[in-house]
Amino acid sequence: MALKSTIHKAELVVSDMDRDYYATHALTIALHPSETEARMMLRVMAFALHAHEDLTFTRGLSSTDEPDLWRHNPDGTIDEWIELGQPDEKRLRKACGQARRVIVYCHGRQAPLAWQKSLGSTLTRFANLRTLQVDPASGEALAKLARRQMRLNALVQDGQLWLGDESETVAVALYDLAGA
Repeated sequence: MALKSTIHKAELVVSDMDRDYYATHALTIALHPSETEARMMLRVMAFALHAHEDLTFTRGLSSTDEPDLWRHNPDGTIDEWIELGQPDEKRLRKACGQARRVIVYCHGRQAPLAWQKSLGSTLTRFANLRTLQVDPASGEALAKLARRQMRLNALVQDGQLWLGDESETVAVALYDLAGA
């Protein structure tokens, strides 16, 4: 018998000063049985950074043809393709060919080295690809915010994200891997 996903609900209040975007999103987040709460919270972080009424979570780990999040234009084309982890080169080439913007949030202590060794130089030709490293300490701190029912506030200003609940706020450190 297959294990089922655990459902988490979040009310995410986004105040994005950089994009002049202010909205509250009711999120339903499926935690895949093989996924950690830390990775799930990285998906919430990515949603906060790219919040839009048309941004959606996908089947994620359950699908090899979809990113973790994406946003479609009204004509059906993909505006943003957002991945977590270390997608392979073939997957990223496909994403860059299908989407206007592709954003990868690498996480884990070995991510910068792995990116530099395996993908960094071969994917620099894609102008629509941006790769960012989530500081491991930020990822661990975000995991502590995970609850089955969450009320989260996200503030984005000058490229910096603060994500928190009523008792704790995490300043999320992100580093651009293009220069790595």
